Amino acid sequence: MDSRNITFFTFILLGFSAHPQLEIVLFAVVSVVYGVTLLGNVSLLLLTCLDSRLHTPMYFFLGNLAFLNVCYTSAVVPKMLINFLAARKTISYHLCAAQVYITLFLGAAECLLLLVMAFDRYVAICNPLHYVTTMNKSTCLSLALGAWVGSFLMAVVPSLTMNQSLCGSTIDHLFCEAPVLLQLACPGDDTSVNKTMMVAGGTFTLLVPFVLILLSYVHIIVAVLRISSADGKRKAFSTCSAHITVVTIYYGSGMFMYMRPKASYSAEKDKLISLFYSVINPMLNPIIYSLRNNDVNEALRKVLGRTKAA
Repeated sequence: MDSRNITFFTFILLGFSAHPQLEIVLFAVVSVVYGVTLLGNVSLLLLTCLDSRLHTPMYFFLGNLAFLNVCYTSAVVPKMLINFLAARKTISYHLCAAQVYITLFLGAAECLLLLVMAFDRYVAICNPLHYVTTMNKSTCLSLALGAWVGSFLMAVVPSLTMNQSLCGSTIDHLFCEAPVLLQLACPGDDTSVNKTMMVAGGTFTLLVPFVLILLSYVHIIVAVLRISSADGKRKAFSTCSAHITVVTIYYGSGMFMYMRPKASYSAEKDKLISLFYSVINPMLNPIIYSLRNNDVNEALRKVLGRTKAA
């Protein structure tokens, strides 16, 4: 397929075509999960805007994460649901290219936002007396803007993978991602530059932030262990538990997809992993952060009380 004419082609997304009954089940499950994802993240985003008690750095960054989750799933899931029921599972070149860029961009943005949130927890626990002055409104806006702009720039170069010549139009996946499209490269074509970009992108957006998050939590654990009261230790750890859970789930699946050796690639395994981080993970984030979170639960009761009164 010549790169000059590639924009006129339509790709075939195989999905789970060999298991039509499974696709019907997945359509039902993913539809419910997508609905819960939208409801949970939009509700969390609205709560952080409407309740003044949630106008803190932690919930400001959490609102950014909720907005990101809505955008990510909406770029991938609707077309995935259509293809689950379609006899011919197609996707246009332009939508495929958009999915490649959006997944790279928002995936990198989530990595950087989780790093920023780890920094927020580090300052809150390790330097509590300077927290208000350090994490002021200007700093929070700068950190959030830096995460969005940085991820936007880091996604530009790897997304150029779409400009290479591709031999074939069948993609053995659920949606378009850069690692999957690399497998369509023509035999004999030099894809070393694209692969190097993928590794470099994975390093800067996955590995480096993950190492920095680990370092921040080393300092946090040391600081918590110095707290004399058991109740103080429990409260300190409880403020970090949700973030640690999200980081573990997200980085685990992301590193498996983007940084493992080529010999371990498996189409079926990759599809299941992609379902997890593109569908399940965005649904879990608001649930994890809201579970046993008195501030969020109280804000929800307050808003619902206003609604009933109106």
